[in-house]
Amino acid sequence: MVRPYAVRGLKRKKRDVEKEAAAGGEEEKESMVTESVGIHTLHPAAAVSGDGAKAGVVFVLEKASLEFASVGKTYQLLNSDDHVNFFRKHNLDPAAYRPDITHQALLAILDSPLNKSGRIRGLYVHTEKNVLIQVNPQVRLPRTYKRFSGVMLQVLQNKNIRAADGSGFLLRKVENPVTRHLPANSHRIGLSYSSQKLVQMSNYVASTSDDLNLVFVVGAMANGKIDTDYIDDLVAVSAYPLTAAYCIARICYALEQKWKIL
Repeated sequence: MVRPYAVRGLKRKKRDVEKEAAAGGEEEKESMVTESVGIHTLHPAAAVSGDGAKAGVVFVLEKASLEFASVGKTYQLLNSDDHVNFFRKHNLDPAAYRPDITHQALLAILDSPLNKSGRIRGLYVHTEKNVLIQVNPQVRLPRTYKRFSGVMLQVLQNKNIRAADGSGFLLRKVENPVTRHLPANSHRIGLSYSSQKLVQMSNYVASTSDDLNLVFVVGAMANGKIDTDYIDDLVAVSAYPLTAAYCIARICYALEQKWKIL
């Protein structure tokens, strides 16, 4: 009786083919990550290209609390609402884990007429763990926090988020320090409630040169203040403590008035 060695070989070969097909499917899934997490570029009609010869603005969100950990059987972006037991087990302060602040601040920047006019030259998120993330101003982030956390988790795990058409990066990790990515001809302004210099933002930006790029550094944490050494001026925009998103709204409105963006 002939032993069915050939049949076993065929089965092994079939399994190899199936593994290769599965691997190819995973690669395809990762290349189309923009669709799976609901992240897109702005429609060309909504993202008007700015004149590169004109001065623009760069935003840096400092001390963003974006940190992930293995919770149960999966990696998750830590937040103060969903991971109370994890924080208690590891003796961590839940108040230090507020990625929602970064989400709200980014939406305030990206949804502004200032951004849609093309005057935002750069957008960076610098985390508490010294990770620097570059955000394409033409990206349309997910509206809900759950989807946003999925996007940031992929970026923190070194998975750059590309546009669905492969035209470029929407979010990616870049090398520190952030100063290497800032325009040379720029004035760098930090915002802090603790600053003794209280300004009316509309008057402040109106007094700057039209040829000067402005860099605004805003804290994206629940408590504390920015302590960067690369800013030229530290100002407060209100006599009261404000959220990062509201500070950004004041900056955007003041610049829209200065550059006559309606």
